[in-house]
Amino acid sequence: MTINKDMEAKILRYHFVEKWRTGTIATQLGIHHSVVDRVLSQAGLPKVERTERTSILTPYLPFIIQTLETYPTLTAVRLYEMAKQRGYPGGPSQFRHRISELRPRKQPEAYLRLKSLPGEQAQVDWGHFGHIQIGQAKRALMAYVMVLSWSRQIFLQFYVNQQTASFLRGQVAAFEAFNGVPKVCLFDNMKTAVLERNGSAIRFHPALLDLSSHYHFEPRAAAPARGNEKGRVERAIRYIRDNFFAGRHYSSLEDLNAQADEWCKGTSAERRCPEDPQLSVGEAFLQEQPGLLALPDNPFDTREHVVVRAQKTPYVRFDSNDYSVPHQHVQTSLTVNACLKEVRIISGTNVIATHLRSFSKGEQIENEAHVNALWLMKTNAKQHRAQDRLCQISSHAQPLLQHIIDRGHALKGAVNRLNQLLDDYGATELHQAMGEAIEKNAPYVEGCVNR
Repeated sequence: MTINKDMEAKILRYHFVEKWRTGTIATQLGIHHSVVDRVLSQAGLPKVERTERTSILTPYLPFIIQTLETYPTLTAVRLYEMAKQRGYPGGPSQFRHRISELRPRKQPEAYLRLKSLPGEQAQVDWGHFGHIQIGQAKRALMAYVMVLSWSRQIFLQFYVNQQTASFLRGQVAAFEAFNGVPKVCLFDNMKTAVLERNGSAIRFHPALLDLSSHYHFEPRAAAPARGNEKGRVERAIRYIRDNFFAGRHYSSLEDLNAQADEWCKGTSAERRCPEDPQLSVGEAFLQEQPGLLALPDNPFDTREHVVVRAQKTPYVRFDSNDYSVPHQHVQTSLTVNACLKEVRIISGTNVIATHLRSFSKGEQIENEAHVNALWLMKTNAKQHRAQDRLCQISSHAQPLLQHIIDRGHALKGAVNRLNQLLDDYGATELHQAMGEAIEKNAPYVEGCVNR
């Protein structure tokens, strides 16, 4: 407990002038007696040793201490039950308090301060920043963060998930923003980087290995439960929460990322560099950047490749939305090739459909040509079925329809009207009517009606 100078002066005056005891001073001033002991000790007086009172727990202390030495993580509830079985008459509250004092404490671990050379290392991690509403979808708002360990230059990009495609896009975007590649990238044990590990044996994600081969950096995984190894990126995420994201307004994911890019180049780069307080982070980055590995001529392909299947309707489902395809490809397996802006649907080696990507949910994204082609096919099929029905019941149907076409009349209306007459009067009556219309040189629907 911290007290002010006025309280210290009262304690000393009551002790030396009024000759009050420690307990009396503590009671009258409303403070703990240990505070009084500390003030008197700082004034040069020896600490008063108090006789420890015995309690009902005292006879059981040897058993409790021995048990805790053998089982240091044993719960106070279990110890209480064991003590009760041995005759302890007290309640659990004071017992738990005493156990907390007796339980062995782990020796705090000391850490060395880690240093890195310019251009040597970058640390990577994800941060969760709540959710963002896009159309009908409530998407997770995930921040991909990469920090250059020497200059502390930050790269920040927001995505709607932390899947492999987003992870690879973040890596490539960070390298392009830095215009170079650090020699080592240190990752947390995220599933998009580390598939499994057994001690020092680590199996990295194949996509990460492809990326590291393309950009020639070494992937490393931080040791589990060793936050000090990746402290730079964890502090950077905390810095982003407090100094960038808190109270910020944005209209879309693109707007948020534009603000993040401006903040990284401005406010974030203007803070002092911990490695050299004489420099700002931006100035330190200018010194570090020449030490980064050069970018390859061609960037890494971060497009998503997903095998999908078109069912009975001419659509494929990708990322919770339906995208149209030509109706000839129903009931077939196709491949979706997608980036953040565009979705391509491929059959074999041919691109059969291209759409703008939607991050909403339950949307139906259509190419009007796909829908119109299916509608036209269905309409023509219906028309053909109606014509076949007429031809099946009368040999006069085909010549009559040909005369109707030659005279420039609408075939669809004529077919529909003749089918209506078929339903109303039957096949025999309509057959005779169509024959008589042809004989009278009146080959049109009204010639059949007014026979």
